[in-house]
Amino acid sequence: MKIEAKLHELGLVLPGPTKNPPGLVLPFSWVRVRGNRAYVSGHVPLDSDGSVVGPFGKVDAEISEEEGYEAARLTVLAILTSLRRGLGDLDRVSASLRVFGKVNSALGFGRQPNVINGFSDLILQLYGPEAGDHARSAVGMAGLPLRVPVEIEAEVLIRAD
Repeated sequence: MKIEAKLHELGLVLPGPTKNPPGLVLPFSWVRVRGNRAYVSGHVPLDSDGSVVGPFGKVDAEISEEEGYEAARLTVLAILTSLRRGLGDLDRVSASLRVFGKVNSALGFGRQPNVINGFSDLILQLYGPEAGDHARSAVGMAGLPLRVPVEIEAEVLIRAD
């Protein structure tokens, strides 16, 4: 329960399971385990009850880069909620391997890495440099589902039960 203790120390609370907005159908697994890897579907920022949370819109037009950074931090918590449900224990994650961060970007915005740093900074704080370090992409998108500022997917290495 090391990671959950760190979350508690930081005053962070994992949200409830993702609640789909009315009319949105998502026929896939949030976490798919194969061998010693867990593949994490794209997640968005969630409120404590599991509902999608704002601010909404394009970074550098409707919301600031700093608000995008905070949305990426919230997305970490959403991903950890799914990993805990899928793995039973967040301490089973032995390494973050790959992160793909998508930023809902205004035309001409080029600082997507700064936004996705919200994700990377928190993962490194929680898991440390050995298990938290990861390969990463941070790209701009013309739009994202539900007008969220970020969507992030990941791949992690896991220990056997």
